[in-house]
Amino acid sequence: MAIATTMRPLVSLTLPERGAARLATQLFLALAGTLLLTLSAKTKVVLGPVDISLQTLAVLLIASAFGLRLAVATLLLYLAEGAFGLPVFQGTPEKGIGIAYMLGSTGGYLAGFVVMAAIAGWAADRGWDRSPFKLFGAMLIAEVLMMAMGFAWLAMLIGPEKSWQFGVLPFIVGDLIKVALAASLVPAVWALVKRG
Repeated sequence: MAIATTMRPLVSLTLPERGAARLATQLFLALAGTLLLTLSAKTKVVLGPVDISLQTLAVLLIASAFGLRLAVATLLLYLAEGAFGLPVFQGTPEKGIGIAYMLGSTGGYLAGFVVMAAIAGWAADRGWDRSPFKLFGAMLIAEVLMMAMGFAWLAMLIGPEKSWQFGVLPFIVGDLIKVALAASLVPAVWALVKRG
């Protein structure tokens, strides 16, 4: 039993064991996660020639704290909110809403967020969220796959050269910083929990 306890994500410390209370808490956390994703999408940091949102940082932190299942459910709920026309994405409502926006230039990245959450959540479920090095490795893989999905979708719309130039290259440094930050924060929280 001790092994199972040490391999659970951070959220397991607050979840009731079973029943309606557990389900209600998970639903609350998923909704809170979508709010955090929305706020992070609307928050822009100027780093070089482009504005960078904090969304990938939020996805990685949510996934590492929630674990695979709850993180993926949260990201799917977030995408569903956007599909129904809520202005939850970075360019909404200015650049459109709903499915039309999701099928635009950011569609691959949005789908990639689900994959990113699955990988980081999977790592957290296995206890990698206690080690900054293991977590960084998992998050880096998640980041690369998310960017590859975004690149592939964007390349279909504007061609591979422009997709690389405008959809990947300007974001590499910022996203590496966000991966490193997330991979440092989650193990630090675990260290505080163990002390307390």
